[in-house]
Amino acid sequence: MPETETASRFDGLPRTTRAAARPAGRPSPTAHAAPPVRPAPAVLRIACSGEGFARARAFTRETLHRWSLDHRGDDAVLVVTELAASAVAHTVPPAATGRPEIGPALTLGPGRLTLSVSDPGGGAPVRTSPDDHGLREHGRGLCILEALAEEWGWTPRPPAGKTVWAALSTHPLT
Repeated sequence: MPETETASRFDGLPRTTRAAARPAGRPSPTAHAAPPVRPAPAVLRIACSGEGFARARAFTRETLHRWSLDHRGDDAVLVVTELAASAVAHTVPPAATGRPEIGPALTLGPGRLTLSVSDPGGGAPVRTSPDDHGLREHGRGLCILEALAEEWGWTPRPPAGKTVWAALSTHPLT
């Protein structure tokens, strides 16, 4: 039977049926498919303001929705908010000219979501003791990070600034 007649015989069948009709010993064309591609990091620049924080929260939720990680939304939004608030409270120069900006970012790795905020401050984050908080309004950001994140840390950004990050598992909580 000519090649064209054989090919036309299968044209009307669904693709999955074609693969099942393949002779034994011949691999399926999808058997060596490339692994899924990780999305590029999502980065945002925001002004140090209430509106900027609202944009960071919306950006975080929208990004997690695109990445099918809605189940991590509440924790991720809280972490990004704490990182951004800490950057504004402790590192943005109080007499800065213009509107200083900070940079929230989300990066997806195997089994891990890394949330970070870059700021112009050069000092290391300082964790205060939970006993020092009492009913104070501020000072609990790093304690919240420790409670929600698998790990957290910071990286200097020469010539000036740093990035504080926190890693969350992408697996659903049980």
